[in-house]
Amino acid sequence: MNPRRVDWLLLGAAGVLVTVSCLLVWSATSHRDALTGGDGGMFLRKQLVNVVIGLLLMAVVWATDHRWLRIVTPLVYVGSIGGLALVLTSGETINGSRSWIDLGGMSLQPSEFAKLAVVIAMALVLAERTEGRWRSRVGVGDVVAMLLVAAVPSALIVLQPDLGTTLVLSATVFGVLAAAGTPRRWLALLAAGAVTLAVTAVTAGVLKAYQIDRFMAFTDPGLDPKGAGYNVQQARIAIGNGGLFGQGLFHGRSTQGGFVPEQHTDFVFTVAGEELGLVGAGLLVALLGVVLWRALRIAARTDDLFGRIAAAGIACWFGFQAFQNVGMCLGIMPVTGVPLPFLSYGGSSMFASLVAVGLLQNIHARSVRATERRPVDAPRLIAVR
Repeated sequence: MNPRRVDWLLLGAAGVLVTVSCLLVWSATSHRDALTGGDGGMFLRKQLVNVVIGLLLMAVVWATDHRWLRIVTPLVYVGSIGGLALVLTSGETINGSRSWIDLGGMSLQPSEFAKLAVVIAMALVLAERTEGRWRSRVGVGDVVAMLLVAAVPSALIVLQPDLGTTLVLSATVFGVLAAAGTPRRWLALLAAGAVTLAVTAVTAGVLKAYQIDRFMAFTDPGLDPKGAGYNVQQARIAIGNGGLFGQGLFHGRSTQGGFVPEQHTDFVFTVAGEELGLVGAGLLVALLGVVLWRALRIAARTDDLFGRIAAAGIACWFGFQAFQNVGMCLGIMPVTGVPLPFLSYGGSSMFASLVAVGLLQNIHARSVRATERRPVDAPRLIAVR
């Protein structure tokens, strides 16, 4: 493999994040006998298996010929819809949401894979509709086609109901449309429509009672300190305990005391805040920022429309989901139950995140190969916008 065709910063940032993930998950679960059955290393071993499988999937996507990626995209999209439909008929309900499929030794959450499926499907639709045109301006038909692609998985996720994933997917779709060059006035209309739909859902009683309680607790955590506001309060206390340099791995008072619910999954950032402190947690946020930067850099440097939109969509997905997760741990976003990319415990999130990294590396390698083959004095084609 040509070293020039590897984005080492992206690879290094993702590698450090998944390594730290294993340590944080171990610290959050090693003392919780109710979860581990007395086996303190159980979740560490499971997370290591998740990382290994995720790396293998990343390598497969990375090494796959770019043309095959476009060919299999419809299959990935249809498969994600099938998984979401299967969840509604025979899925497990956890914390009020039917989002998991029990496979015996492990559970899969199809909505995690649906995020990537929607991104690449929207990218493929736009590429197939616009490549070869004399003018590449995005038209009404292109926007409608991309929205229709996103609508089916979104509707199935709403039916679970999984509000957190719905918010992440909505923000990702908006980002993909913006990256595709959708006129600003259309984006403004879409945003206004989304706000109107959200208000209608609340007033019409579409949201479940526990979802409304979470939003109320977000506005006032003291409203129900032993119920919906408990997670937010305990998360703030844990992060506040960390100070500048933290209390050290396996020494956080709130973490080792088991005060923060779902700490190895949705609230894993509180482990970093308490045990690694502001400096350690800040470094993790910086590493996530490096992943976003490299994704956007890859999107900007590739001449391939499919690759550009896919890379930009992945950046939007990672960016909003990380902001949502860290924000709910800090109390600046409502609790919606979305994992922190690369860091939260869980196979589905880890697999999807590492597959996305593999796709980014694939796009980067192809753009470098195209640059190497292009004559020095050959002009680059610039899309007319």
